[in-house]
Amino acid sequence: MSTQDSINYNRIAAAIDFIQQHFKEQPSLERIAEQVHLSPMHFQRLFTDWAGTSPKKFLQYISVEHAKRLLSEQQATLFDAAYETGLSGTGRLHDLFVSIEGMTPAEYKHAGKSLTIHYHFADSLFGSLLVANTSKGICYLAFYEDKDYALTQLKAKFPNAVFDEKEEPMQQDALAIFQQDGKPLPELKLHLKGTDFQLKVWESLLKIPTGKLSTYGTLAAQIGHPKASRAVGTAIGSNPVAFLIPCHRVIQNSGLLGGYRWGATRKTAIIGWENAQVNAQDGII
Repeated sequence: MSTQDSINYNRIAAAIDFIQQHFKEQPSLERIAEQVHLSPMHFQRLFTDWAGTSPKKFLQYISVEHAKRLLSEQQATLFDAAYETGLSGTGRLHDLFVSIEGMTPAEYKHAGKSLTIHYHFADSLFGSLLVANTSKGICYLAFYEDKDYALTQLKAKFPNAVFDEKEEPMQQDALAIFQQDGKPLPELKLHLKGTDFQLKVWESLLKIPTGKLSTYGTLAAQIGHPKASRAVGTAIGSNPVAFLIPCHRVIQNSGLLGGYRWGATRKTAIIGWENAQVNAQDGII
């Protein structure tokens, strides 16, 4: 990914914010483009290149009505089968190529002592990223606005680890998920610090198909803890690996998208973008 991707995302994010704040007014293309200081033609081209669909269609994908429709599909046998088996007719599921390994009790207890963590700053379709790995797998992937603060957050998770800024093939494998070039994604292992409950929740997130949505209550039921919606929400909020573990696909029962550790606008952008990609694969314009 290039720096231009991040620049483009910042413009798209500003446009999404404006659209959401003024959707009742149904702002014109010209008015939206003016907010991001582009001509209508340039903005339309930029948005379509980034999202794979028009601003008007994208707005439909991030609407409450569309979210409710996706949630209702969870009652269908096809979705239940997809969740249970990890297979999906449209959109590739993360768990087809991502597996999770929890850190050992010693690694967890001693806050990363004896671990060497390599980290790298990168750009993506949804802004700047910090990605990090141990010898066993990816341990951290986070969007950031401030580079120094992002690194401080990473080090706070593993205060006793040794850190080395170094680009690794494993990191590039993780970032490949943002490349839409049709190539098969490489198998990837995540090496995560979490309780047994957190790991179970994170693994359940991997089974939500691309372009689909779920709720806290649904996930709680699917992991065998139907009364633990709040605990599930806390575990989702502590997810250390953005996008690869798709916590952005969990929304409120009402259809409202809700909050997101890396910003509500970014969550909206990712959900809309994923829907656009899946519908493009299905031939829906």
